[in-house]
Amino acid sequence: MLAALLYAGATSGARPSVALPPPDTDVAHPVAAGPATAVFAGGCFWGVQAVFQHTQGVLNAVSGYAGGTPETATYSHVSAGRTNHAEAVAITFDPQVVSYGQLLQIFFSVAHDPTEVDRQGPDVGRQYRSAIFYAQPQEQRVAQQYIAQLDASQLLPRKIATTLAPLDRFYPAEDEHQDYATRNPHSLYIATYDRPKITQLQTLLPELFRASPVLVSGQAVQ
Repeated sequence: MLAALLYAGATSGARPSVALPPPDTDVAHPVAAGPATAVFAGGCFWGVQAVFQHTQGVLNAVSGYAGGTPETATYSHVSAGRTNHAEAVAITFDPQVVSYGQLLQIFFSVAHDPTEVDRQGPDVGRQYRSAIFYAQPQEQRVAQQYIAQLDASQLLPRKIATTLAPLDRFYPAEDEHQDYATRNPHSLYIATYDRPKITQLQTLLPELFRASPVLVSGQAVQ
């Protein structure tokens, strides 16, 4: 993202979101099972985290790294493109309020452009790939079926490029990358690429939007 700041003025900003239907199938969570977790990668984790922090039923959304080894799970390594990690967000949610399928709907509609390969906006490299890291076969099945459903609908201009991989481990990012969009609302990068996503979430899926984000820091938004 540091390099992206240099190019922000040369791009058209956030991709307009697309109103996509919910999945035809969803993950079933027993009422007594408690919170669940989904791990998504969709480019710079600042914006993906911010979108899900503004989602009803989300209890926490943590920026981090998935897909690589513990030794390289640092921003300096990952941002240089020298690892197999993707910048990702671990989303802890209440399945009785928002379902895994609804999170997928937000992920594909608002959080990023799922048709891009190894990039999002000005951020280029495998670390910015679109990916879903599933923790159980049911999540894999629902995600695969949803991708097929969306491709068949032809609502997106190209085929979805999102990859699916089993979740090995998730490594939280450094403190400076948590709640970044909320703490830096006037930065050029956030204003250009991330704040529009939050507005689009409110516009396209108002029933899933929450005005006050749930923050990793636990501090109230001023």
